[in-house]
Amino acid sequence: MGFSHEEIFPGIFHIQDPLGVCMTLLAGKRKAWLVDAGYGLENVAEYAASLTDRPVELVLTHGHYDHILGAVYFPSARIFEEDMELAKEHGNDFWRKRARDAALQSQKLPVNSDYCTIPLPPLLKMKEGVYDLGSLSVKVIHCPGHTPGSAVLLVRDYDLLLTGDDWNPCTWLFFPEALPVMEYRRNMQKILDLPFRFILCPHRTELFERRMLENFILGLTEEGIRTAKPSENGDWLGIQTAEMEPAPGQYLVFDAEKGKVRENPGG
Repeated sequence: MGFSHEEIFPGIFHIQDPLGVCMTLLAGKRKAWLVDAGYGLENVAEYAASLTDRPVELVLTHGHYDHILGAVYFPSARIFEEDMELAKEHGNDFWRKRARDAALQSQKLPVNSDYCTIPLPPLLKMKEGVYDLGSLSVKVIHCPGHTPGSAVLLVRDYDLLLTGDDWNPCTWLFFPEALPVMEYRRNMQKILDLPFRFILCPHRTELFERRMLENFILGLTEEGIRTAKPSENGDWLGIQTAEMEPAPGQYLVFDAEKGKVRENPGG
């Protein structure tokens, strides 16, 4: 298989799929959660089962194709209701073919002929709250931003936050379903109230410290948003994007139209 993993903490496995996106296995004593499922080019359920002898359930942080297509190997998947339709859309031929073409171009692995036709499993409504996996508790929090139904998860036993795509060292906020930058900033500021010390995100293999996210959020100033430079990242979607650097080495790429900051009345 083209997967690789690192055990970050006991029972916490950060897994990278063949095309480079990551997911996290939270293995409790009673059951395990796989947080996100990658592109689905290979059987991630089988790989996750090789890391734990507990039954594995799938939880999705949001509905984009690089996180949901591996759901085809599970009987069901949980996701916030706000992203259900998005997940169904990203399970269609367009996004599957995009992943397939990336795999073929990488020449890393063959693609099954039925890759573009395997349907997603039933999507179940996820609810906020604390879930006990057996000597491991996970708090699920709805945090709209990257998408309307984006989730972050707090693993309190290890002071660990899983950010989904609400934060990566390079965060994308330009898909049509993304929230305006100022709304995203307000929601992310609330995340700093959570008791975490460490962070795992889907597009890096490293374990980050809290200060990385703090610096990013504190750097999302109105002036920085207003003066962000034009970017070409959204060209393939026909969206004019802008890019800013809220903290050294960290970037936010967003829909320029949704990034407009209202001037103060009378200013």
